[in-house]
Amino acid sequence: MFFINLQKVIFAFKIIKFRAQTAVQTDERLRHTNEFIQGMQVLKMYAWEYPLAKLIHKIRSEEMKYLKPASYIRGLFMSFILFTTRLGIFLSCMSHVMYGGKLTASKMFFIVAHYFILRQTMTVYFPQGVAQVAEAYVSIKRIEAFMKIHETSIGDPSVLDPKNTQAIFRSVTPNDLLSVGALLQKGVFMNNIIVKYGDYVCINDLTANIVPGQLTAVIGPIGAGKSALLNTILGELIPSFGDIKVNGIVSYASQEAWLFSGSVRANILFGEYFDRIRYREVVTVCTLIRDFTLLPFGDRTIVGERGASLSGGQRARVNLARAVYKKADIYLLDDPLSAVDPNVALQLFTNCITGYLKSKAVVLVTHQLQFLQSAQQVIVMEDGNILGRGTYNELESSGINFTRLLHTTPVPVTETYSEPPEPRLQPRSLSLVGKQSSTIIPEEVDEIRTYGKMGSYVYKEYIKSGGNCCVILIVTLMFLFTQFFASGCDLFVAKWAQLEEKRASLGTAESLGFWNVLTRKDCILVFFILIMGDATFAISRSFIFYSVCIRAAVRLHDRMFSSILHAKMTFFHTNPSGRILNRFSKDIGAIDEALPSSLIDTIQICLNLVGAVIVIGVCHYLLIIPTVLVIVMFIALRNYYLRTSRSVKRLDAITRSPIFTHINATIQGLITVRSEGKESILLEEFDELQDIQSSAYFYFLSTSRAFGYWLDIICCCYITTVTLFYTFTEIEGEGPSTGLAITQAIGLIGVFQWGMRQSAEVESHMTSVERVLEFIYEVEQEPPLESTPDQKPPPSWPKYGKLEFQNFSLRYDVVGSPVLNNLNITIHPREKVGIVGRTGAGKSTLISSLFRLGYESGLLLIDGIDISKMGLHDLRKKISIIPQEPVLFSGTLRYNLDPFDEYHDGLLVAALVDVEIKVAVINGAACLKLIISEGGQNLSVGQRQLICLARAIVRNNKILVMDEATANVDPTTDFLIQQTIRTKFKHCTVLTIAHRLATVMDSDRILVLDAGNVVEFDHPHILLQNSDGLLSQLVLKTGTSMAKQLKKTAEKSYSQAKSDTYEGDDEMDLDQSNSRKQ
Repeated sequence: MFFINLQKVIFAFKIIKFRAQTAVQTDERLRHTNEFIQGMQVLKMYAWEYPLAKLIHKIRSEEMKYLKPASYIRGLFMSFILFTTRLGIFLSCMSHVMYGGKLTASKMFFIVAHYFILRQTMTVYFPQGVAQVAEAYVSIKRIEAFMKIHETSIGDPSVLDPKNTQAIFRSVTPNDLLSVGALLQKGVFMNNIIVKYGDYVCINDLTANIVPGQLTAVIGPIGAGKSALLNTILGELIPSFGDIKVNGIVSYASQEAWLFSGSVRANILFGEYFDRIRYREVVTVCTLIRDFTLLPFGDRTIVGERGASLSGGQRARVNLARAVYKKADIYLLDDPLSAVDPNVALQLFTNCITGYLKSKAVVLVTHQLQFLQSAQQVIVMEDGNILGRGTYNELESSGINFTRLLHTTPVPVTETYSEPPEPRLQPRSLSLVGKQSSTIIPEEVDEIRTYGKMGSYVYKEYIKSGGNCCVILIVTLMFLFTQFFASGCDLFVAKWAQLEEKRASLGTAESLGFWNVLTRKDCILVFFILIMGDATFAISRSFIFYSVCIRAAVRLHDRMFSSILHAKMTFFHTNPSGRILNRFSKDIGAIDEALPSSLIDTIQICLNLVGAVIVIGVCHYLLIIPTVLVIVMFIALRNYYLRTSRSVKRLDAITRSPIFTHINATIQGLITVRSEGKESILLEEFDELQDIQSSAYFYFLSTSRAFGYWLDIICCCYITTVTLFYTFTEIEGEGPSTGLAITQAIGLIGVFQWGMRQSAEVESHMTSVERVLEFIYEVEQEPPLESTPDQKPPPSWPKYGKLEFQNFSLRYDVVGSPVLNNLNITIHPREKVGIVGRTGAGKSTLISSLFRLGYESGLLLIDGIDISKMGLHDLRKKISIIPQEPVLFSGTLRYNLDPFDEYHDGLLVAALVDVEIKVAVINGAACLKLIISEGGQNLSVGQRQLICLARAIVRNNKILVMDEATANVDPTTDFLIQQTIRTKFKHCTVLTIAHRLATVMDSDRILVLDAGNVVEFDHPHILLQNSDGLLSQLVLKTGTSMAKQLKKTAEKSYSQAKSDTYEGDDEMDLDQSNSRKQ
């Protein structure tokens, strides 16, 4: 026994090794799964389901490579429980007999009782303890590694190098301001700062002061270091040289709007005290009043995770409103105007930035260069270098190549702007409840909680996932043969003791009938064969059983991932990522490891129980009565316990999902949280969620302990009954049988209790299977990805790129109102169409209709083929898109361009060079090995957008869609993108959604949308002839000078289009003339 347990300790170290390796792969799988969930819409548009599923399958295979041996070691532990006790009895009896001892009933009883008492401790509790210590060790080491990560100390004095006292960051708290008073000037003061991110210099030698009443605009191309400057002021980046002093309270609006799953009002207040007057002022200057009237519950509407129920412009304005509502001295605004249309951008700049915040120190990162003349200070950056600093006029006259960033003439924003009408607010409340909006995506739904008894279908599905009927039959037979040999060992040792007693008393064994033919050596041989049979079948059974369980876990994971991958987008709008991730983490983890161990324990103990009952019955049939009664009591108690345990376990699983969602949202908005000083609020919320989950788990543990207590009481009563039975019943010559019966009864104490507990654990862990099956069967799926042979489009489709919308409507939900209403438009081949409209007009929804991301009615034809009849991949692979929010996945740059590995490196590098990705221009093919971090966080938003453009160039489709693709780039890059599109997509149909009207004013036609309806659709020059038209109004809102330039661009484009048409007609006439001559 000692030797075997020594082996278990050795195996435990193996488990530690395998568990650590498994944990690494599990983290990798969950990280990629979370990425895919976050970027699912873009993933579907690119038709990248297969390569990303392949990646997850590869990681899952690596995870299983380490999980399998760890599971097999656990299987060995389970096998030891069966045969090590009997092996110990065999060795002890054999040694005693071989050395001339007499095997009497009393001695045999002592040996058997001794090993049965040791069995539970040495073969169940000890190996389980070793395994759990190994698991705990791995977990503790991982937590320790995380806790050792360097923590930020924002708000505290920080000196990077004690010898270098020049590198100082200082953020002053309100208490500091009270103590210092007027001696301390509010603002940001930077002196020769150099900031590095790794080895890359983000900011090189910047000296600037930002004081109250001053608007500082920061401009520059993508990757210039503009956001790095804001992060330095926030303390997220620390200068390696120079000093920066931040005196005052800071508020920050991030470039990518960060919203959490709550109401619009909660997102704006973000823990601040609700001041009715200030709140009214902020939502007014942030132009949210009209949006509140459209939202179904006004500002109390739940925005969903990451603001799923709001448009991009609405998210940006709520994000800005949160920063403005906070009473601060310094406001850092990272490009808040790019995600809104020109009219809204003008209102935000005039009413909010230069109006409401005019007395504050404001830093505005922007690509909207028409606003620069209103700034008191302009900082021009490029590649981390400061090209210039001063007023707009100073920079223009300084000789710095400043105007190369300006492809439009900046104008004073106050030139033609008039104050908007006073919004009508309901006097009694600021909830602003309005009519049901047609543009609202379904709100987040509560997680489904199942009640009642576990359905038999759950067990059937789990068994079916593990293998076919043949495999299940083999496993069943292995279990039965294992128990047959185990019970055979127990019965034979009693007969051997009887044989020895008869021989000792009579000198012969004739009275034993059949057994008289067995000599002492024969008995040893038979016992040895029985033990070897038990050991062989036990080990084989464990290996086969765990193989089946691993196969079931792999199939269930793959089926759930496939179901999620092919789910409609409504599912992701109504289910937070934490809820989905909970299924892939905790539930899959339970199916991987906890369920197989509990299940094999339960099956083994049930068979042990049957075997023990048979042995006791053979020893004396009357003992079957109390044994059966005890079994019935146990089953009744178990069923009573499970009615509570099932519900508590389901509650435990459901209360865990909000924790995942909360952590995920916090990490995504970590810089915003820190800048707003709301760490304590989010920690309190986390504590509340954790307390709720801990309460549910505590109830589960409490019910389990109560169940165990009553099991012990029943076991004690049973042992007392068996002992009293043999005490008051004289059964002559049955000493060995009596000893065997009592030892079996004693063994049942632990077996009964442990078996009932493990069977209850199986039921609890099967809730994880149940939750996985919910996602497999109850998630609404998209139409098939591949077309049927009779509906498959030709390989050359689409050849022209003609789009026809015929009575077309689209809604995001089956029961929701249409977001697009009865569209009837035709977009001709090679036509360049701009799509404009106010925020929430349905522009991005129109793009979604091309990819069939909603519930559509009517017809949408591409080159005369109804897209609703074909497979989604046949459709989506033929349309290129540059999405509104550029999405990159962790991996290499090459993987992000070509996950199918269809194109050679030269083509990929050429595409990167075309969009002027500098690393490609400098390093060539080597740049394809560049590692992209999770979500592309190591690149700026503009750089990510350029990579998306390179993707479109590589795919070279006849239809290109640009969903506000230039919103986050500077005018130079915008001009570059437009030139690239004109060159690379000259013969393609291009649809462009843009907030910069200059981007689309040279389009062949402009489609103007409002509330999901087509308002105008013609060449921009023609539309501008109607002064009352919506496009004319949008143009006028940009200012007089800008409006003139936009009109000039439209007129020039119109003249060029007419010229091209005439030339085309002349060429056609010439061709027809030549054909007549022939």
